[in-house]
Amino acid sequence: MDHNKVYQMEFAAIYPLLVNKAVKKGRTREEVDEVICWLTGYTGTDLAEMAEGAVTYEEFFLKAPHLNENRRLITGKVCGVSVEAISEPLMQEIRYLDKLVDELAKGRPMEKILRKPV
Repeated sequence: MDHNKVYQMEFAAIYPLLVNKAVKKGRTREEVDEVICWLTGYTGTDLAEMAEGAVTYEEFFLKAPHLNENRRLITGKVCGVSVEAISEPLMQEIRYLDKLVDELAKGRPMEKILRKPV
């Protein structure tokens, strides 16, 4: 499967879609930002700059300061595919983010979304 089209999309075009998905279900932009920052290591300021800039989705993940080690605890399906079974590393990172936003939109508590120990 050729994922190049997804990789070349601008993060500035994708970010509002992620926010809208969560906001429609009663969550906030700040919560989406928290999830994205947790996953990637970006600061809120970094994220705001990326959301306004011309960085591609691929660059967004490749330049991430620190991908959270606990992201490997993210399991489940996105678009019918188990995120843990995705073999393409970059696509797996993208799907991790999709899964986190899905969980947020479904009302899951933030501490569970961020895989915090009980």
